[in-house]
Amino acid sequence: MRAAGVHHVSVNVSDVAAAKAFYVDVLGLTERTDRPDFSFGGAWLDVGDQQIHLIEAPMPEAKGQHVALQVDDLDAVIGELRGRGVKVSKAVVVGTGRQSFLHDPCGNMIELNQPGGALLTT
Repeated sequence: MRAAGVHHVSVNVSDVAAAKAFYVDVLGLTERTDRPDFSFGGAWLDVGDQQIHLIEAPMPEAKGQHVALQVDDLDAVIGELRGRGVKVSKAVVVGTGRQSFLHDPCGNMIELNQPGGALLTT
C-alpha cells in the first residue's frame, strides 16, 4: 500500500463552538457544510487541500501530539496572533525551517511551520 496523501486529521475538543471559532476566526480555516449528522458534536474545516475534523470528545493527555500548519511568513503570523491576544512561543530554527507553537481554546497544541531557510527574527 502507498498512501496518496493526508485527507484529514481529527482533533478532540471539549468545546466545539470555542474551538471552531478559534480555527475559523483566528487561524483562517474554512468550515465545511457537508459534515453528516453524527451522534457527537464537531466540525469539518478546510485548510488548503486537507481537512481538520474537530470531534467533541474527552481531551487526551498531552504527550506532544499536535497539528502543524504551514505558513509562508512566520513572523507576520506570530505578530498577527499576538496582536489578537493569542500566546505564541518564540520562533525557533529546526532543520531548514522555523516553527512556533500555540494552543487552541481546548488545550490542543498547534505548530506553525515555515519551511525553507528563513532567518530567525521573532
